[in-house]
Amino acid sequence: MKKIKIIIPIYNDWQSVFKLLENIDNEISNLNAEFSVIIVNDASTEAKSEHQLNFKNIRTVKVINMKENKGHARCIASGLKHILEKEEFDYVIPMDGDGEDRPEEIKEFVDNLNYNPDKPTVGKRVKRSEGIFFQFCYFFHKLITFTFTGQSIKFGNYTCLPKSTVEKMVQEKATWSSFSGSLAKVVQDRATVSSERGTRYFGPSKMSFKNLIVHSLSIISVFKINVLIRSILFLLVYMFLIHQNITVIMFIPIILVVVLLVSVFVLSGRENLEELNNSLSNILNIDEVRKSKKREKVEIIK
Repeated sequence: MKKIKIIIPIYNDWQSVFKLLENIDNEISNLNAEFSVIIVNDASTEAKSEHQLNFKNIRTVKVINMKENKGHARCIASGLKHILEKEEFDYVIPMDGDGEDRPEEIKEFVDNLNYNPDKPTVGKRVKRSEGIFFQFCYFFHKLITFTFTGQSIKFGNYTCLPKSTVEKMVQEKATWSSFSGSLAKVVQDRATVSSERGTRYFGPSKMSFKNLIVHSLSIISVFKINVLIRSILFLLVYMFLIHQNITVIMFIPIILVVVLLVSVFVLSGRENLEELNNSLSNILNIDEVRKSKKREKVEIIK
C-alpha cells in the first residue's frame, strides 16, 4: 500500500486546519493508500484551540512547531526535508491549510498515480474563487512569467510528489524561496489534474497585494538567467525600433524591464541551499496526534 504524507503549513489558522483535517479524513475513506499528515506550524502566536478529533482514516497527524517564523514556502521546504530524512513515504502532497486547496481533489491525485506513478502530478488551476482584481493580477503574473522565462506555471503548492522528486527538490536551493518555481525547474515532465481553487473556511485571505507581488517575482527569479537573456533581447529590439523617435513615454517599457530585472536578481538572493539544509534546526518540538488503539480516541503525544 502506498504511503502518502500530506504537508500543511499554517500560521495562526488553527480553526481552518482542524476543519481541513476532518474533511481530508472523510475524502480518503475509499482510497487505497495510507495517509499521514504533517502540519508545519510557522511559529504561530495563537495557541491551538481544544478540538475533539476522531480520525477514521488518517493514520497519524504530527505538528512540527518551528522556533522562528520563516514563511509559507520555507515551511513546505522544511517539511519536505523532515519527511525525506525522518519518515517512510512514497509520495508527498503539499496543500494549504485554509480550505483553498480542496481535499476532495486528493482522489484525483491518487487515481493519477495508476497512470503516472513516477511523475509529479500538479493541480492545474481551471477555476478560481478570488475576486476579479486578484484574477486579473494572477493572469498578468502568468503572462509575465511566460514572456520572460518561457515557463507556463499554472500550478501552486497543491501537487503530488513521488519520493524521487522530493529528493531533487531538497537538493535545489530555489525550493527555499519558491515551491512551484523549484518544481518547474527540477522536473519538466509533469502530469496534471484539474483543480479548482476553493474558498477559505474561516476569515479573509491572508494574501496581500504586496505578498502577491513577492510571490510572483520569487517564481520568476528561479529562472533569472532566462529573464536576463530575454530582457536584453527585448531592450535591443526595442531600442532599434525607436532610436529615431525617442520620447519620454517610450522610455517607460525600458524602465519597467530594468525594474523587473533588479527585483528578480534581488529576490533570487532568497534562494539558499545552506538554510534549507539547516532548516530542521529551527524545529522547537514535534507533537503527535494519533488514535489510541485501546480507546479509539485522539490523544496528543509530546
